[in-house]
Amino acid sequence: MTFPVIFSNSARIISLLVLACLLQACSAVKLAYNQAPELAYWYLDGYVDFSSEQSAQVKDDLNRLQTWHRQTQLPIYIDTLQKMQQKIPLDVNAQDVCSILLDIRRKFVVLSDQTQSTVVGMMDTLTPSQLDVMARKFEKGNADFRNDYLQTAKPANQSKRYKQAVSRAEKLYGRLDDKQLALVALQVEKSRFDANLAYAERQRRQQDTLQTFRAMLKNPATTEQKKLAVRSLFERSFISPNPNYAEHVDALTKEGCKNFADLHNTTTLNQRRKAVDNLMGYEQDMKTLSAQGNG
Repeated sequence: MTFPVIFSNSARIISLLVLACLLQACSAVKLAYNQAPELAYWYLDGYVDFSSEQSAQVKDDLNRLQTWHRQTQLPIYIDTLQKMQQKIPLDVNAQDVCSILLDIRRKFVVLSDQTQSTVVGMMDTLTPSQLDVMARKFEKGNADFRNDYLQTAKPANQSKRYKQAVSRAEKLYGRLDDKQLALVALQVEKSRFDANLAYAERQRRQQDTLQTFRAMLKNPATTEQKKLAVRSLFERSFISPNPNYAEHVDALTKEGCKNFADLHNTTTLNQRRKAVDNLMGYEQDMKTLSAQGNG
């Protein structure tokens, strides 16, 4: 986890990942969205340990981000959810899934871009001790990653990823049958996911983040220089300069699209109706939340 990814994730708390269908209860979506700035603040504070002055500024920035998101992004999400409802009753192929995924990623890029000005503003207030806090938080997360993916036996690793995959699918379709569960297990078993490569990229991003921020503290820079540094850091965090990792991500994306399509095409009429109902629920939530911003 790196600061651009951290800050993007805090912004994604505001988006609630509804387009990825990761939440179940419509009432929970609305409650969490309205509390999102506070949730995002505590998420960020765990990496930086803000001072009282920084806290006030970050909270203001997050509230403004939510206002912008409610007014400009929720209507776009509604359109995407409606398109997904049209596709869900039909069989799909990997290209169909990747097209939707690309659309979602573009929306998250817009959301991440919106956070960059806040990061630039924070550069003037962060202290060396706060970067030390960030470094320790990174290492704690790394220890968890090693324990989950590098130091466990392969069967245990696959079991964890299998449970995650089943949970995501059942949040959309409802309960999977035995054949569908077997398909998910086979997909996880044959996955190209490389934990060592992912861990190396994780560390690269973390060092890149710390080096960028420490350089800004050591050598005063103009606002334009800071903007360029932050924009470049975000770009390197989301598109790796390591060609091996970039190729790995591309392969995993294609694999994920195919896996989703293969599983979807095994679903029953009732499961697809359940998925449509879930998407309609998300859509209604987005409409309610968007209307609240106009009240």
